[in-house]
This record gives sequence, C-alpha cells and structure tokens, in this order.
Amino acid sequence: MSYVGPDFDPPHPRRPRRAPLTVALAALVPGALLGWLVYEAVGGPGGSDSSGKPNASGSASTSTSAAPASASPRSASPSDDAKKPGSPRTSSRPAASGPLKGKVVVIDPGHNPGNFQHTAEINRQVDIGTNRKECDTTGTSTNAGYTEARFSLDLAHRLRTLLEEQGATVKLTHDGDSPPWGPCVDERARIGNVARADAAISLHADGAAEGERGFHVILPESVHAGAADTRPIVASSRDLGERVAGSFVRVTGDAPSNYVGDGTGLVTRKDLGGLNLSTVPKVFIECGNMRDSKDSALLTSGAWRQKAAQGISEGIVSFLRG
Repeated sequence: MSYVGPDFDPPHPRRPRRAPLTVALAALVPGALLGWLVYEAVGGPGGSDSSGKPNASGSASTSTSAAPASASPRSASPSDDAKKPGSPRTSSRPAASGPLKGKVVVIDPGHNPGNFQHTAEINRQVDIGTNRKECDTTGTSTNAGYTEARFSLDLAHRLRTLLEEQGATVKLTHDGDSPPWGPCVDERARIGNVARADAAISLHADGAAEGERGFHVILPESVHAGAADTRPIVASSRDLGERVAGSFVRVTGDAPSNYVGDGTGLVTRKDLGGLNLSTVPKVFIECGNMRDSKDSALLTSGAWRQKAAQGISEGIVSFLRG
C-alpha cells in the first residue's frame, strides 16, 4: 500500500539490502529457510502487498496510499476471483471440530472496495494513540487496475475457509459491502479486541516501485502513548509474525522483501493504528508488490492466492497450537 494514510506514515529510511534470507530469520523460522532454498532451486515463485515501502527516490514510503484515479473496486477482475462478498463483517460459520476449536481468529482485509465511493468518510481523522490519521484509504492497485481491496478480501475469504476447517471461529472486520466503506483503523483494532481474538491478522499488498519484490510481515513495536499500549502483546505478536513469515515462504516459495526488512521478511513499526490499538496478538502482512510486474502476476492469480492463504493459515495454526 504505497501512500500516506491510515496505518501508513511518511517515508522511513531504506535499510541496506542484505542476503535474501538472513541467519536471524533462519534461526527464528527454520521452515522459512527450507522454503527459501526451494525458491532458489526452482528459480523464483511460480517459476514465473497499512505498511512501509520505498518510493522512486529510494526511501521507504507507506502502503496505504490511494490507487490511481482510474482504478475502481470492480476493474480488471481476474477470472479466478472468489465469489462476491455478502455476509456480515463479524459473522462466522459454525465452528467445525478440529485442533482450533474454541480459538477465535480475526481477519482484517485491508481497505474496502467501497472506499472509492466514500472519500469524505475515509479521510476523517481518528486517534491511533500516538497521533491522528485518516480513517482509512483506498489502497493501491496493479497497473492494470486490480485493487488491493479486492485482493485482500479474496484472500480473507480463502483464509477464513482454511481456518474454519481447523475448527476456529473466524471473524472478518468487514466483508466488502458490510459496512460499505472502512471500517476505520481504530475500529478494525477494536473488533479484534472485543472478540478477544487469540490471533488477528491484517491482509495487504504493497505499492512500491517496479523491481522491488517480495512479502513482509509487520510486527507491533512497544508503544505506550495515549490510548495505545502494545507492551502486553509485543512478544506474542512477534511469535505470530515469525510463524506466519516462515510458513508463507515454505508454502508459496516466495522471497522475503528485497526493499524492507533486511531480507528477514519482518518489519517492526509503531505508526500503525491497527497494531497500536490492539490488545490481542496481531500482525500485518504485505503479500507482495502490486506495482511490480512479476509480483502482480502472482497477486492476480487465484492459484497463488490459495497458496498464500495456506501459508498464512499454517502460520496461524502453528501459533495457536503453540
């Protein structure tokens, strides 16, 4: 998501690039190292993304900027999209029997396809503890107009199905048309808090420059200011994020970001309201860069999105089963 907006702030200095997967990540998430070796062996993902990202000048910017004016929530629809949204935002199907029975997971699909029609509402300022930001943004899109909001909602539906099959109770912060815009970043955090989620994850795709590729998972930094106090969830959120990153590499074969995170696929931030205001373990994931031609080919593929959902699901299951 490349812009200044809710849960995305002014540019952060770019860190120097290192080897694609550092020893630190290998120590934290062994599965990620295996996935990276597979990635190297086959020559890249498939043989063939609020959050930080670098802009054209080389400094990291953020991933909740608005998409091009020509983009619309229904443009450039890949034929393999999941069915249209329609259920209430926090509803879930009856939990099945399984290892996650009794566990609650909140999935937060980044942005909302309806945000394009509600710019006044999403531009109003909300309190994120450390400062104030816009309620939400439209998100980014591929150059062909496939929006981040549509991507994240489709991925959320796939992830919900996988987690419910494991017995989890799954709640979405929104389902595209319920509500018709937003919710605001503070409300997104509140939904997870009220649900007393055992784990929460916000799904996004980035909007960086061509050639800047890969995923990264954003972890909450220790913040204690205003309404924000992440101290109780920093350690558990890091555990969740490391497991998600490791499983994502292993299942998708995709590489960690080559432009933030020093090759680890992990970034810590204190400027995101969705993390600052959370009282439950929560992370963001930027699944790839929508403005890079190679990453966008993956992000617009239903088959790849299913792999992404599987990787995220396995990380969450690993975290919840401890």
